[in-house]
This record gives sequence, C-alpha cells and structure tokens, in this order.
Amino acid sequence: MTTPQSTLAPADFDAPGNLAAQLAGLAEWRGWTDRPAFHQGHRVWTHGQVHALAAKAATVLEGHGVRPGDRVVLALPDGIAWVTAFLATARLGAVAVLVNPELPAADQAFMAADTTAVLCVTGPGPEDRFAGRERLGADQLLALSASAGPAPAHPVDAHTPLYVQYTSGTTGRPKGVVHTHGDPKTYHDLIGRRLLRITRDDVTLSVSKLYFAYGFGNAFVFPLFSGSSAVLVDRRPTPAAVDALVARHRVTLLYSVPSAYAALVADRGSGHEACFASVRAAVSAGEGLPDGLGGRITELLGAPVLEQIGSTEAGHAFCANGFEHNHPGTVGRPVPGFEVELRDRAGRPVPDGIEGELWVRGPTVTPGYLNRPEETARTLVGGWLATHDRAVREPDGAYRHLGRADDMEMVGGITVSPLEVEAVLRTHPAVREVAVVTVTDGTGVSRLRAFVVPVTPVPDGLRDDLLRLAREQLAAFKVPRSVSLVASLPRTPTGKLRRHLVRQGAW
Repeated sequence: MTTPQSTLAPADFDAPGNLAAQLAGLAEWRGWTDRPAFHQGHRVWTHGQVHALAAKAATVLEGHGVRPGDRVVLALPDGIAWVTAFLATARLGAVAVLVNPELPAADQAFMAADTTAVLCVTGPGPEDRFAGRERLGADQLLALSASAGPAPAHPVDAHTPLYVQYTSGTTGRPKGVVHTHGDPKTYHDLIGRRLLRITRDDVTLSVSKLYFAYGFGNAFVFPLFSGSSAVLVDRRPTPAAVDALVARHRVTLLYSVPSAYAALVADRGSGHEACFASVRAAVSAGEGLPDGLGGRITELLGAPVLEQIGSTEAGHAFCANGFEHNHPGTVGRPVPGFEVELRDRAGRPVPDGIEGELWVRGPTVTPGYLNRPEETARTLVGGWLATHDRAVREPDGAYRHLGRADDMEMVGGITVSPLEVEAVLRTHPAVREVAVVTVTDGTGVSRLRAFVVPVTPVPDGLRDDLLRLAREQLAAFKVPRSVSLVASLPRTPTGKLRRHLVRQGAW
C-alpha cells in the first residue's frame, strides 16, 4: 500500500524494497501523482493513475494464483497493460518474465517452460501459444482491475528477483537473465539522472521496446523514477510515425538503434527539420553507429547523439556518453559505479590503444543465467562479465567499439574484421545496409562474401563497383570474392545483425 505522504522522506528511497511500492511512494512524496507518466494514442495516464491501477491489478493476478516468487510471463506489446502487469507482478513479490510478443510460438513456449511460469499475460494474437498454462488476456486484466481493491505490497529486499529478460539470441538460443528489485533504481541513478540529466519535464520516445533491456530502462524505469513521461507505441514506429510522435508530444529524448536511425535520416535533405525542435538528445545503442551516421542524425535532429553500450546481463548501459563528456565514434566512458577492463584471449589486461575484449563488473550485473550453470561459469568469472565485445580504449578513457568477438571472420588462416570491410562498402551511395561474412564454397574453401541491401532503383554494375572500391582501399585478403544483393538482412527484434544466420544464408 502507498505510504502516507507525511511519513515519507528521501531516505525511504535510498534503500529500495518492493519496486512497485517504492515508485508509488516516490510519486506521492515528489508530488508527481497528477503529472503525465505515459502517453498512448490520445490517452494520457498520470503517475497516480498508473500506480493505483497496478495495485488493483495485483489483486487480479493474485486471484489467478500468483504468489510471491512465482514467475509470470508478460507477452505484451508496449502499452499501459504492459506497465500495469509488470508493476502488479512486482507488488506481489512475483517475477515478471519479459517476452517479445512477436517471437515465434516455439520461442515463447520455450521461455514459459524455462521459467516454469504459473501465468501468461498476453495481448491479442498469441492466445494459443501457451497451451497447458494459465492465461490472462491484457484487456481482461485491465477490465477486472477496474473493480478490484488494491493489494498490499509484498515485503522484499533489493536482492529479491524482480524480472527475467532473455538475451537477444544473436548467436543462438536466448538465455534467461535475472535482475532484482534494486536494479532499476540503480539504472536511473547512474544513467538516467547522472548522465542523461532526466527531469520531470522530459518526454521520452524509445524505438526499442519495453521487453528489451534498452527499452525497459528508457521508457519504464527513467520516467517512473524521474516524474517524467514516455510515449508508448505498440509497434515499432516507421520514420514517418517517429516524426509525427515527436512533434505531437514534444519529445525531448529519443532512443533508438543504428538501423532505425539510418532509416530516419534516409532520403532527406540536410539540415534540422522543424518536427524535431523539442529533441535535446538522441541516444543510440544496440550496435555501433556506422561512420558518418552520427553526424547526419545531429544535422536532422539539431541535437547531440549520445552513443552507449550495454547488455541484458548488465541490465542497461555500462559504458555511455553523456552531456558532460561526449566522444563521437565511441561508446563513452564506464558508467559511474562500473569497472571495465580490456583483456586479451589469455585474460591478461591490454594497454590503451590495443584491441581487447570487454570485461565488466558493476552493481547490476546479473548473478547468472537461469538454469544455465555451465554458461554462467563461462561468462561470469570472479564477479566479472565477459561481454564478448571487442574494443580499444582511447586516451580520454572512452571506448571505441570494434564489434563482437564472435563476429570475426577467418579467411585463409587470417582473422579479418568484417566491420572494416563493411565500412568501406558502406561509403558507396547505393548501399543501404551491408554484412560481410565468410562462406564456404563447394570445395570447402572459406571466402568472404558481401551481402548488400541496395537503394532502389539499383544502379547497373553495382556489384563490380563495390568490388573495385574494396580493391582500392583494402588489403587483398580483405576484399570479398563476391557480392550478393539482398532485400534485407536478418536482425534481432532489437536491430542487431544476426551474423550467424548470414553465414548460413538462412533468412
């Protein structure tokens, strides 16, 4: 239950217990209850309405058998039902399992079974995907909540599991990552408040969805901890929809991934467009920004681009640029409270200017994968997380991301970074997207091949032009043997390239 205003003090929010009760009390103490929290279509939900509805929804979930420690699948698009179901689950001391509602049925069924979920809250579409498990529709949850009484918050501490989020599956089957009731406040304190300087007057639009680590922090955690608001869209917005939403809601913080930013700036003239006048910063994560794209985004938005890197295992960003220090072309310095090391393959630290693999230690790094003790032991060593990202440290302490360790290609016994080859090919004006991988020919020989998504209409001789460009700028062993023109590249729902599928030609 909400703590009476007269008994609240700032110290009550420095040692978080139940997240749902903490946020409700914070909104009341700060005087945010009548301020907008979420915009969905033409409806605005205030902070007070959100927390009151969640307390009632907890009663509904409890009536469907949810108890402390139980796991509840949330297979929902972004919207007030997602927010309500998450906070209601947290209030009961249960664990939310965040599932992309657009995943194939087999993946959703795997996640429900992997977490032994007692209830699946779903939106329209996947009703038949959780056969044999108790299911509750989002509309039904909201309708029943209207007449329910509020449920008290179950007592927990900061280390009690709060939610399970699955890795993006760039290299295979996703793994369940556990985060606790104390983690969201840390995301906000270290990133939202300190680096992005979010205030109650900000309005957020996140292209990345709530069921991903990046979107969860951007559009759920930061608004509820700062008294600000977020625009919720049930589908990934098109560039035209982003234009309209930013203009209508006077969005100040735009969060997206490089592929979506590239689509936003494609086929536009240079210069700042009036619909983006309210934007004070654009945040990019998920993959490294291709050379030149950051500058084009700034020209379009009239605002700085703040690149960062994080992971599901860390919960949110562990390296980030901010307003006080923004080094374009890098993912920034370690987030306050996090330690970052670059190590060689033998685990030895490497000096500045030398490429290595990123290892991270910090307050929100997961204690391990759900039901995966062997993978936990390989990835989490002595409290350090092996991110499998390659980077180099700049003299100012910022890190330049060089791709994934598993992205490296082996050609004739020589290790090649595909990002270097892709950067050259991307300079051709007819290239919209490109991925370079090793494929094996009929004789068993590994050769580089470039898969290119061209602009339309496709110019004549594009394949020959690209190979000529590569020969002019790259060492011979880095030049692709062939170029394939494709309609699209396989990406995860977060926008990351699924390079292992490109290698297989399986998309």
